[in-house]
Amino acid sequence: MTTTAAYYFGPGAGASPAASEKKTATAAPAAACTADADHPKRELRGVWIATTQNIDWPSKAGLSADRQKAEYVKILDSAARRNLNAVFVQVRPASDALYKSSLEPWSQYLTGTAGKDPGWDPLPFLIDEAHKRGMEFHAWFNPYRASYGASTAELPAGHPAREHPDWTIKYGGRLYYNPGLPAVRDHVTKVITDVVDRYDVDGVHFDDYFYPYPVAGAKFDDSAAFRKYGKGAKLAEWRRGNVNTLVAEVDKAVHRAKGHVKFGISPFGIWRNKSNDPTGSSTSGMSAYDSIYADAREWIKSGTVDYVLPQLYWPRGHKLADYTTLARWWSGEVKGTDVQLYIGHGLYRVGSTDDKTWTKPGELSGQVGVNRSGKQIDGSVYFSAKQLLTNPLKAMDRVAKAHYSRPALQPLNKSLGGQAPPAPAGAKASGARLSWTPSAGARAYAVYQVPKSGKDCHTTDARNLVAVVSDPLYAVRSAGTYLVTSLDRLHHESKAVKVKVDAV
Repeated sequence: MTTTAAYYFGPGAGASPAASEKKTATAAPAAACTADADHPKRELRGVWIATTQNIDWPSKAGLSADRQKAEYVKILDSAARRNLNAVFVQVRPASDALYKSSLEPWSQYLTGTAGKDPGWDPLPFLIDEAHKRGMEFHAWFNPYRASYGASTAELPAGHPAREHPDWTIKYGGRLYYNPGLPAVRDHVTKVITDVVDRYDVDGVHFDDYFYPYPVAGAKFDDSAAFRKYGKGAKLAEWRRGNVNTLVAEVDKAVHRAKGHVKFGISPFGIWRNKSNDPTGSSTSGMSAYDSIYADAREWIKSGTVDYVLPQLYWPRGHKLADYTTLARWWSGEVKGTDVQLYIGHGLYRVGSTDDKTWTKPGELSGQVGVNRSGKQIDGSVYFSAKQLLTNPLKAMDRVAKAHYSRPALQPLNKSLGGQAPPAPAGAKASGARLSWTPSAGARAYAVYQVPKSGKDCHTTDARNLVAVVSDPLYAVRSAGTYLVTSLDRLHHESKAVKVKVDAV
């Protein structure tokens, strides 16, 4: 057995090692590497893991820590088998915490009793298990939901809404924090900053709940706050301004705490319809801008988010909200900005009979095909983890086979900084095992298998990418030549080192 190591130019460098070593004054420039659109090198592929009401994890309250851990690992392993690379885990469903917090009580979804200590802090485990599999961990917060009940007296001692009932508004049988109060914004920002400071999260994530969705016959009574802080604005404008202010404050706080942490929001899929605004989408559904005062266009224009992840839970061809129409509308909104666009897919809808399109096993795969057909969409996230496990109509297997046959690195966001770590050193093969010395600043490593034909461009796309690993070792399945690169936590990639495996 022999091993060799040689440095290659990085992705897109446009020159093979042989060409770089034999440059002459008359040498013609090497042809640029052309990426295969069917095998994108960088693509976010995620799944939402909802904890509220025990939708996804834990499957029910009161399970032992070991059972909770086993359930979570099962979800991650299912995601890893399909080459997903990110999880969006709900850590604050309703002013509660699935982590040890001095600011809000333990979530009832862990033990069955709000405020009860489960005897362990789940968040380090949740994060570590994701990172072991080369996945990003986005901590998902609901900013304004205070309680699923309407009584502050029934909340556990120390709950912010119990200590500050003046922060809350009863609406539709639930309790919400008033977005118009500066004290509420300060509290939400403090909760999020606390998590970013103490835990190794890769992202902070908001879902689509801002002002509550309309409830027939109910009034969201924020009139006192409007009189105090409205300053002559119209009510709708003031409400949107309150949300925009919170988003900007959270964005600033997150990046001040840790510059590499991403902040993104998953808005309702329709910003506005053309009937509301000529620049809106050709749709006829609820308008997030008008109904829940969420102005995603403003977040994109002002750069107060790193990504938007609109929930496009309609199929292609839907009469009121066609998937393709909306995907293209959102693509136009982020074009020319530093804000990345991912699409939220309604995996939970697959197999439902309320729309016959969802009875077709290939609908989700077709939606990913729509995403790939444009240049602006950098990935997909699926709701939710329960259906990732049950795999209705084997739809996720179809997605994985058609689109995720290879792993993918994370899309780069230049505004977050970061830089490529040193290339791996001391790379060697021992039987089927590749190993190398850990690189300073590396979070993970990418492993490529060089095909028998072709001499360069092997790291341009994912055609030859076989693994993204967190540890400096990899067990190969066949003999051949391999390339290994180092990745920082944002997936800036080093030059490659070559390792030859003669036999397995």
